[in-house]
Amino acid sequence: MNSCMSLAPLARNVVLRSCLKPNLGATVVQFQSANGKLDLAQVRCIQTSTVQRDIDQAAKYIGAGAATVGAAGSGAGIGSVFGSLVIGYARNPSLKPQLFSYAILGFALSEAMGLFCLMMAFLILFAF
Repeated sequence: MNSCMSLAPLARNVVLRSCLKPNLGATVVQFQSANGKLDLAQVRCIQTSTVQRDIDQAAKYIGAGAATVGAAGSGAGIGSVFGSLVIGYARNPSLKPQLFSYAILGFALSEAMGLFCLMMAFLILFAF
């Protein structure tokens, strides 16, 4: 009996790989042991996922999460704009039309930055 076949089951897969020679002349790669016999039930292969793909997917999720942080900044900016509108209107009510037009402009710019952040998050997730 081959010494490779008498080892513990956990180490058998590692030792069998060192004792086997691939027969590359066949259509399917077949392995032969030193004595010519091989019990196929003793060969176990461990299948794992591709590590690079997992790392890329994790990087996408991290990048998309970091890109959506800007949406919180957009919300804070909109709150600041309308808070300043209320304070300005309370100080000088006669400037209401001019203050309101500036508030709408500030709202639009702040909202646009939030939408740009959201767009970048979707680009990171689905385009790359």
